[in-house]
Amino acid sequence: MDELDARIIGLLQSDARLSNREFARRLGIAPSTCLERVRALTRQGVIRGYHADIDPAALNRGVQAMVSVQVRPLSRAVIDTFKASAGKMPEVLHVFVLAGGDDFLLHIGVPDLDAMHAFLLDRLSKRREVAGFRTSVIFQQVSNPAPGLLPSP
Repeated sequence: MDELDARIIGLLQSDARLSNREFARRLGIAPSTCLERVRALTRQGVIRGYHADIDPAALNRGVQAMVSVQVRPLSRAVIDTFKASAGKMPEVLHVFVLAGGDDFLLHIGVPDLDAMHAFLLDRLSKRREVAGFRTSVIFQQVSNPAPGLLPSP
């Protein structure tokens, strides 16, 4: 990864819908160079895909929360099973497997607080491997659209 690759990644993160010609123009390089660099970053696994940024409220998920979950007994089988089943729950947007006091962090999105309450009490708490959970409602979110690269050590 060099400075040009970092600039390409930054542009892709801010607007992946630009044409190759426009990317090249903004970077000050030839379109063929730009295309080859993007293809190389894809082959190397740096670029994993292109995604639309969807407003959760437009999908009737205007209320969001982070739910910290502890599971027991703590084993690979329990972790793998919970991870797979949580990832299929329609309320769950993201599943994070953690180290530390909590085993999972679930990012959930629901239409309203009643739906959140129902999810927590009727679905999550009834799973026998769930030993406990804590919920933090999200009021606002700020995302870094182009975080860039960290400096090398």
